[in-house]
Amino acid sequence: MRVEASARDQMRETSAVSTQADFASEEYALRRDRELDHPLARDQYLFPTDERGESIAYMAGNSLGLQPKSTKAAIDAELDSWATLAVRGHSHGAHPWMVFPALLAQESAAIVGAKPEEIVMMNSLTVNIHLLLASFYQPNDRRRKIIMEDYAFSSDSYAIRSHIAFRGGHPDKDVIRLKPREGEDSLRTEDVIAVLRERGDEIATTLFGAVNYYSGEFMDIPAITAVAHEVGAYAGWDLAHAAGNVPLQIHDWDVDFAAWCSYKYLNAGPGSVAGAFIHEKHHTAGLPRLEGWWSNKPETRFLMNPIVDPIENADAWAPSHPPLLIMAPALSALHVFTEVGMPALRARSLQLTSYMRDLITVLGAAETGAGTRTDTGAGTGATSRVHVITPSDSDRHGAQLSIRVPIEPFALVERMYENHGVLGDARNPDIIRFAPIPMYNTFHDVWRAVTALFAELNG
Repeated sequence: MRVEASARDQMRETSAVSTQADFASEEYALRRDRELDHPLARDQYLFPTDERGESIAYMAGNSLGLQPKSTKAAIDAELDSWATLAVRGHSHGAHPWMVFPALLAQESAAIVGAKPEEIVMMNSLTVNIHLLLASFYQPNDRRRKIIMEDYAFSSDSYAIRSHIAFRGGHPDKDVIRLKPREGEDSLRTEDVIAVLRERGDEIATTLFGAVNYYSGEFMDIPAITAVAHEVGAYAGWDLAHAAGNVPLQIHDWDVDFAAWCSYKYLNAGPGSVAGAFIHEKHHTAGLPRLEGWWSNKPETRFLMNPIVDPIENADAWAPSHPPLLIMAPALSALHVFTEVGMPALRARSLQLTSYMRDLITVLGAAETGAGTRTDTGAGTGATSRVHVITPSDSDRHGAQLSIRVPIEPFALVERMYENHGVLGDARNPDIIRFAPIPMYNTFHDVWRAVTALFAELNG
């Protein structure tokens, strides 16, 4: 009996090795692209090529999305309007310039789960954060603190500290920065909630990154927002790495304010126009805000009155004329999301990240020997030299997997590009980030990225 059991175990191990070898093969990735799963809109984007003219495996869409093929035509159309209509372009042409912000808000609504009138596309991300904090950070008496994640993107930290200093506060004392537990890389929702409840009477505003730029963690927006309100704070979110990446319902989740850029997952171009959300309950609540000409109702805007006649929607937070030549490509880029839909995008994203995570596990086990496995963030422990710090639960991550590596990450990313045609990005001190974008990345792109990573680590 023991001999028979041993034989069965050996057969199972042999079968598992064969299955893993097939799973890790280039043919598996090509077959899956060919027979099973397809990018949602790959033919609508332009891919950079290497010196041989071959498309690179682009894994940096979380930093800058690829250019849609419609971008040049969209810009050219507005240049033509400017050339032929001049000032009349504000009210004439295919897309009169006066209505451009409303068109962008309409296309953005389903992406972030908001009403169009709660969205205004304007400025850059950090400028929008400043404008929103002017309204939603109102320190008084004991309630003076802003709470955020410790490893937030630096620009958020700078904006928050500067607002506290501007209001006469102490940036080193009035910012509560939350760190993961010892030995962990992501915040736990229960820990965030515990601090909110413990220090709630001190907190004026919360501002977290919905998807953390460094770890790729997708935070529990509705739960944290609800507790922020429970303790009397405004709840704000930076959606820079969430918009166009993960499913959002910020209106239904009762978020007070949010801001996002459009050049990452939304593919609107470097430095493109950013988004701002103000929940409709605040539109007529008399919040202080920084205003300008564009904050007026359209019907009274040209009366040039010295006192603003505010629009009763998010546009009241827009001080200035919209920048048309960067709004035009944003509109064409956002339209792809309307065609595809966020549910399909999310389903495809989970397929790609699951494959990438499993492939790292298989190749990591092969690297370290039979019987070992790579730690992919599921709390399993590991002996592989790479470690995925992004949470593994599907509701806790987006398209980005952040991978801790044992060597200098920027040099590693450069070698993967030069030697394998794979382009990811890096963050100090030891993280590389791969983001298989469901709009345009293939399983073969993922295979190229992961095999390039291990080839360089073993080279």
